[in-house]
Amino acid sequence: MLLTEPELEIDAHENYVKQTYRNRCRILTAGGIDELSIPVLGGRKKIATKDIKIDYSQKWLNRNWRAIQSAYGNAPFFEYYAEDFLTIYEKKPTFLFDLTFELLTQCLNTIKIDIELKFTNDYHDLKKRPQDDLRSIISPKTNSNIINTYNQVAYQQVFGNEFVNNLSVIDLIFCEGPQAGGIIKSGIDKGTL
Repeated sequence: MLLTEPELEIDAHENYVKQTYRNRCRILTAGGIDELSIPVLGGRKKIATKDIKIDYSQKWLNRNWRAIQSAYGNAPFFEYYAEDFLTIYEKKPTFLFDLTFELLTQCLNTIKIDIELKFTNDYHDLKKRPQDDLRSIISPKTNSNIINTYNQVAYQQVFGNEFVNNLSVIDLIFCEGPQAGGIIKSGIDKGTL
């Protein structure tokens, strides 16, 4: 459903929700799964996602990039795509929304999924149309929802002999390069997302 639509509307005005994938992701390292997060300021208050600021007083940027380099430095397509992602990190945008939008745009361009991204002008309460509300469909607390929405197709990862699912899309990009978009689409064909 999601990637068959010509556009995706992102609710920039939703209340920021802590402990979600809005500021974190999972990567696969030699030691297993590593959870990377971006610390934010004001996440405890009721505040719109677009207004959440990144906390650069913490050393997360260096830690995250070193973890990505360590995890994917030997991946077949790391050298090809790494600079694009590093450039986004180094811009140090003030707001989490701006950083995640740039990363999302880069990922979509890299995997060649053509979908127009639009933003809401105000908060959209979708209680009357819950089937259209995908804001919290995937959560670190309830990874079972991923299984119900997307049938992840296995691919060769850098570490381990068994496929590890529910990782950041950068795992797929660095491991499979130009094939990444086709792998995602084949999983969607089997799922409902």
